[in-house]
Amino acid sequence: MYNGEKLNPAQFVADSVREIKAQVGGDTVILGLSGGVDSTVTALLINKAIAERLVCVFVDHGLLRKNEFEDVLEHYRGLGLNVIGVRAADRFFAALKGIDDPELKRKAIGKTFIDVFAEQARSIKDARWLAQGTIWPDIAESHSDKGVIKSHHNVGGLPEDLHFGLVEPLKYLYKYEVREVGKELGLDAHFLGRHPFPGPGLGVRCLGECTPERIHILQEADAIFINALREKGLYDKIWQAAAILLPCRSTGVKDGARTFDNVIALRAVNSVDAVTAEVIDLPFEFLQQVCRDIVAQVDGVGRVVYDICPKPPATIEWE
Repeated sequence: MYNGEKLNPAQFVADSVREIKAQVGGDTVILGLSGGVDSTVTALLINKAIAERLVCVFVDHGLLRKNEFEDVLEHYRGLGLNVIGVRAADRFFAALKGIDDPELKRKAIGKTFIDVFAEQARSIKDARWLAQGTIWPDIAESHSDKGVIKSHHNVGGLPEDLHFGLVEPLKYLYKYEVREVGKELGLDAHFLGRHPFPGPGLGVRCLGECTPERIHILQEADAIFINALREKGLYDKIWQAAAILLPCRSTGVKDGARTFDNVIALRAVNSVDAVTAEVIDLPFEFLQQVCRDIVAQVDGVGRVVYDICPKPPATIEWE
């Protein structure tokens, strides 16, 4: 839809609504929501075009941030979207059992998501179309001319027997352009300002095998970091921040006794299009306090480090 020129959000919305109506006709469209800006803007755009014939599915794969399933589901319903909430954490952890390779984890999460989503899709009457919040960086990373950088389950991951047509109105946009479209559609500033969150969720921020216990540790550490950024007025000055659970443990001392606990890495970057990113020089005193809070409040964590590598050479996410 986007013609490569400077984005005009109002014109983009008008063109997209017209094209979506022409594409899907009188059929029902289903959309997998992730809790992120891309899928949310996609939902609002399609809802504007076909209203009640859009059915959204929000899957709790157990890899969301702390309390995110409940909070985001409530927000979606407040936006007037028709949303089905599905709890499926046990299935995802079973699919991830014993896997520590990043690409295999992404594929396992993607396949399980598609299986859960397909079950819901087949139960929805007159559903002929699948909408996805795919944006241009997803496609670029999945089909680089130098090989796959990171696979995205919304790029080429549909099972052949699903027989759904695809609706991807944002696939030629960058993240900052998606936010411009969201603003045009009336999405509130708090949600528009949410940091990007990967489709595989904390599964690609938990290095090594993903277990319920390790994800719980990561959720608690991440909540402390993100809440601290908000409290200090830093959150909105950062493009993306994350806590990462490393696949190693470190010797430490607590209450005079030796410990051998997990290591958390913190990451905060600024970017325009996610193609490149620069590390944020967070105040040292702030990092020290976050470190103290995480080690004191999260059982099983004994060390916190800060990632200072830009993109490239490092990607924004660790996996």
